[in-house]
Amino acid sequence: MYGLLFDASRCVGCEACLDACRAEFELPGTHGKKLSTTDYTVLEELDESYLRRMCMHCIEPSCASACPVGALHKTPEGPVVYEYEKCIGCRYCIVACPFGIPRYEWDSTTPRVQKCQLCSHRLVEGRPTACAEACEFDATVFGDRTELLAEAWKRIAEDPDTYAPRVYGAEEAGGTSVLIIGPPEIMNAFDVNIPRESLPQKTWVVLSQIPTAVGAAGAGMLAVNWIIRRRIALAKQRTESNGEGGAES
Repeated sequence: MYGLLFDASRCVGCEACLDACRAEFELPGTHGKKLSTTDYTVLEELDESYLRRMCMHCIEPSCASACPVGALHKTPEGPVVYEYEKCIGCRYCIVACPFGIPRYEWDSTTPRVQKCQLCSHRLVEGRPTACAEACEFDATVFGDRTELLAEAWKRIAEDPDTYAPRVYGAEEAGGTSVLIIGPPEIMNAFDVNIPRESLPQKTWVVLSQIPTAVGAAGAGMLAVNWIIRRRIALAKQRTESNGEGGAES
């Protein structure tokens, strides 16, 4: 399973990772300060250090376990990916995520859930993530999660005066594919309420108490979603047919 290691002590805030992500996914606008539907990753400046915020790609993602239609799932390579074609817009994933990552396109007529996909399309081709490839300072490193975890502890052991003795993501929410190390001011910025254990089992316990309601709601939203997309497709076909007819006449 692949992942990323972000080393805040080596990040210089050059934003090459942000530029690479924006170019890879053709995201509009400029870099924001907070995660959004067009900012899959951002840099926060904390006491002259930088922290990358992005999807943590949990080993056992609660967002996927909360999704009634399987629009989110963990791939064998490591990314937690989102499939718009399956999404019914219930937004359970947003509520379930312990890190508060997914963003929803509230202003769109065909809204999607947006977040980092860990460049899943590149990973299946044997390529690293765009952000890691763009980093010249080894602040963002791509590789096998087990090896990244070993590298993280190696850096901490070799320079204990710089690093806090902690690897964020090693255990949080049962472990994540994104690991973070850095000085104390960075490591102290994380939510201390994130549990160590995996969350999907807890998510299922809650959902299983209301199977009828969840099933009915999911089926109803899926039906409405299909009708809306069908109407959009038919309207598009009519427009194209009228355009072709006008062109012929």
